[in-house]
Amino acid sequence: MTTDTQIPLRTLFCIGVNQNFFDATQAETKDIWSAFVQMMQGIAALPGVKVLGNLDDDRSMVGPSTSWPWTTYVLADVPDLATVHAACNLFRTIGVGDGTYKLWKYCKVEARVGRELSIPAYAA
Repeated sequence: MTTDTQIPLRTLFCIGVNQNFFDATQAETKDIWSAFVQMMQGIAALPGVKVLGNLDDDRSMVGPSTSWPWTTYVLADVPDLATVHAACNLFRTIGVGDGTYKLWKYCKVEARVGRELSIPAYAA
């Protein structure tokens, strides 16, 4: 839980879509998107998380993301590392369709954790 003295972790969730997504049937793709929406809403609903924005690179990047550049990004302030891990765990736990497969069959996540860049007044 964030306190007045605790600075949130500025976290960039880098999400890559893999080949399984592109190999999916049209019906399966609808189920994947439903699970993806659930994951995005799940990150925003975690206690203390403030989603600052997102970026989708799907128009200038075609095909699976095996590494950088990623397909989409979510920037958020997160209260602690355990919450960052809980957000990443959504990929392991959210089922697609009947739940046989989880979201991580179709996409992956890598969280970059740091802090907001503060520029000292004397540098301006």
